[in-house]
Amino acid sequence: MSSNPVLADLPLFPLHTVLFPGGLLPLKIFEARYLDMARECLREKTPFGVCLLKSGNEIASPGDPSVPESVGCLAEINECDVDTFGLLLVQARGTQRFRLLSHRVEPSNLVVGMAELIGDDAPLQGVEALAKFGACAEVLERIIETIKERDPQNLPFAEPFLFDDPTWVSNRLSEILPIPMRARQKLMELDDAAARIDVVHHYMQHHQLL
Repeated sequence: MSSNPVLADLPLFPLHTVLFPGGLLPLKIFEARYLDMARECLREKTPFGVCLLKSGNEIASPGDPSVPESVGCLAEINECDVDTFGLLLVQARGTQRFRLLSHRVEPSNLVVGMAELIGDDAPLQGVEALAKFGACAEVLERIIETIKERDPQNLPFAEPFLFDDPTWVSNRLSEILPIPMRARQKLMELDDAAARIDVVHHYMQHHQLL
């Protein structure tokens, strides 16, 4: 029996994107159910859950529900603003992964889930894994330096930059490499930093980025 904490009524935001722990998520919110959700999260200082859409649309209707993937990531709202069109501009950040045990659709059409939190990645072990991690960290550092030179206002990653942390490095590469969304979901679901490093290292080798 797992002893991981369970969140009973986690509001879910199914999206055509995969959020990783430590990742940034800018959102433009205009639907009533998500405006209400964002206000409550801000008021109560609680997170919402981001899941990749398995089927359905981001804008769901009773006849076409949004079906989320079973593993997602908690998001905390860091910044909030309203633009000239009345859209809510939210900057959220991924914190911890979760596994949905069940979900339901509220009368407002908001999807709410019962979610079990997933623990941290297994630590990196072995000479080969550490060597691959070192190579991946170097590439990520180069990518960040390039973005800083070209567009310092729009860095896709939040500081501090943890180049000595295998989970942080593999998550950031998983976000920024041009890989299919389903593959990105699989990378996020891995509970082993070495396995994620292995996949992104292989991808970068194959595409001559190393």
